[in-house]
Amino acid sequence: MSGQGSASRRFVPPLRGQVQAACFDHPLLAPFAAWADLIRAPHWPDMAALNAAAPVAGACFVAQDAALLADGLHYEQRIAAGRIATRAQNWHDFFNALAWARYPAIKRALNGRQCAAIAEVGNKTRNAAQQALTQFDESGLVVRVRDPALLAAWDAHHWQALFVDQAPAWQRGDIAVVASFGHALLEQCLLPGRRLVGKALVVVGEDDAAAIAHVAGAIAGARVLQAASELRPLPLAGIAGWQAAQDAAFYRDADYFRPLREGRAYPSPLQVPG
Repeated sequence: MSGQGSASRRFVPPLRGQVQAACFDHPLLAPFAAWADLIRAPHWPDMAALNAAAPVAGACFVAQDAALLADGLHYEQRIAAGRIATRAQNWHDFFNALAWARYPAIKRALNGRQCAAIAEVGNKTRNAAQQALTQFDESGLVVRVRDPALLAAWDAHHWQALFVDQAPAWQRGDIAVVASFGHALLEQCLLPGRRLVGKALVVVGEDDAAAIAHVAGAIAGARVLQAASELRPLPLAGIAGWQAAQDAAFYRDADYFRPLREGRAYPSPLQVPG
């Protein structure tokens, strides 16, 4: 999700080799620094190179072609069998591969939940949990907070309070995006100035890695993502330093910084034990 009209138009990323270099410096891509050369390369990696650069224990990336699709399996069932269908020369699937390499525990948890749902309702129907799992897979973030009181402004969609008044908290890391997980969201970083909105699960804790691991466990244990309404929208361009122009008028743009819908409430954040 991003600015006005995005829901009605399919996102079309730029061609590899035509991405402006500055786009690769987007903060959402920072967790993927180990693959910076692969991301910035002028040519696409083939499947062998992708598997070598982004290995996933117990699975491999395979070309999504007619022969693969003829096996009759659902996409998620094929992953459980060790084959991650991947379209060639495709930014969306490329970032999905990097998400598997960077956040394997979360990806495994999502796949396990999807497969369990398919076993329950079949592969022609999608239940509410599957919708939530897919939204997180495509646009998900993990946000860690040290003090849950910082969430009051976010709960109310008081965006200026969240981003401007609490800017020092973002700068200190008291509230931080610690995992940029959604591969559709990562793909949108490739267009300059695009105003992105992530869908976040929030964890109270001190340690980034522990927060990410806790989210993976909560997903696997079906303690979260039973409904898409659990996910908090986060207009990422509001974070201090994430957008070039962040004046008062910018934060008043209700098309991007949307008011809270009547009756909407968010669940309590996850809590890292100890």
